Amino acid sequence: MKRFVLTLTVVCFIIQSFKAGEKELAFVKDNFSYADVQLKSMLNKTEKTAGFPRTTKTGKLVTTNMYDWTPGFFPGSLWYAYEYTKDTALKTAAVKWTERLEPLKDFTQHHDLGFMMYCSYGNAYRLTGNIQYKDILVQAARSLSTRYDSITGCIKSWNEFKSWHGDKTYSFPVIIDNMMNLELLFFASKASGDASFRKIAVSHALHTMKNQVRKDYSSYHVVCYDTVTGKVVGRETAQGYSDNSTWARGQAWGIYGFTMAYRETKDKRFLKTAQGMGDFFINHKSLPADKIPYWDFNIGEVGYIPGLKSNAKPSSPKYRDASAAAVTASALLELSSYPGRHSRNYKAVAVQMLHSLAGPDYRANLGTNGNFLLMQSVGSLPHSSEINVPLVYADYYFLEAMKRYNMMLEGKQLFGE
Repeated sequence: MKRFVLTLTVVCFIIQSFKAGEKELAFVKDNFSYADVQLKSMLNKTEKTAGFPRTTKTGKLVTTNMYDWTPGFFPGSLWYAYEYTKDTALKTAAVKWTERLEPLKDFTQHHDLGFMMYCSYGNAYRLTGNIQYKDILVQAARSLSTRYDSITGCIKSWNEFKSWHGDKTYSFPVIIDNMMNLELLFFASKASGDASFRKIAVSHALHTMKNQVRKDYSSYHVVCYDTVTGKVVGRETAQGYSDNSTWARGQAWGIYGFTMAYRETKDKRFLKTAQGMGDFFINHKSLPADKIPYWDFNIGEVGYIPGLKSNAKPSSPKYRDASAAAVTASALLELSSYPGRHSRNYKAVAVQMLHSLAGPDYRANLGTNGNFLLMQSVGSLPHSSEINVPLVYADYYFLEAMKRYNMMLEGKQLFGE
């Protein structure tokens, strides 16, 4: 009798789990069906423009040229939508928008080639196997490598950084965002057999871990180096509330970047850093119940003072940043697949974030929001730029997270060994 009761309990659990899985698969399908409509509407809007979608201003679409840091995200979103829906119209558009970026393979003026080329050509090569795409990616990695300095051990982010305090201009700034561009280098090393790409990526990650991540696993946005001595000469912020605060999207870049670095190296130091940064994010006292963060974790708190010339003030509104949540959700899903006592929690929080982002507070109604998917992101409040608007990279990482979640629901590995 006891065995029968136990067996019945197990059967009921299996049925409930199956139903829950079916419900979540339907959730993912709904979001990709929605994205299919929005992306096609955006394609119609951009048919006669040479620009790449980035955001909206007064409700109207804002585009950029290819040399901005964001042009790779729109073709990347098209690739993710095509991958799920198998809609050949999306593939055709993805190829067109990706191949427009080919000149960037020789671009060396800033560090964002990973965003620009790996989100576009990386997905294109992954889904098509086109050897020309691989060659373009390797050349882009060569271009990115020209910004590496062996004395600092880092890839230079911007050509200069002017402090919000108005007293300094730094010549070798490194921003936490730069961790995201290392994936291009890891790929190029494997694709070409050139170990120098990997060595640069590992060096950059190690120096970022040492100099940019605080003891509590929060992060500085900008770390500035002396190119003669290699020493740190400044730790400040560009897009965060204050130098010592934690800018939400910067923390998200760190979680994602160190998770990816662990995937590529199996260096447990990177895994520990990713987990620490993830724990800081999801356990922070200021994280709202829906898990969508404010644009900075320390807005208006005692001991956090914005720079004199920053437009961030103690009275600055606590805008949400859906882009930080989308990046974090995608990162946490991968992080949950690696060893760690909090792995199950990482997945649970990521799924909660996705459900929040897909809810009415953040997912736009069809045909609205400039045809972007998500509302309520913040580009840079200190610059008074792109505040409480859609951002193309929020959409990209939202779709990436949905794709990763779908793979997990189907019992697939996110990345092969």
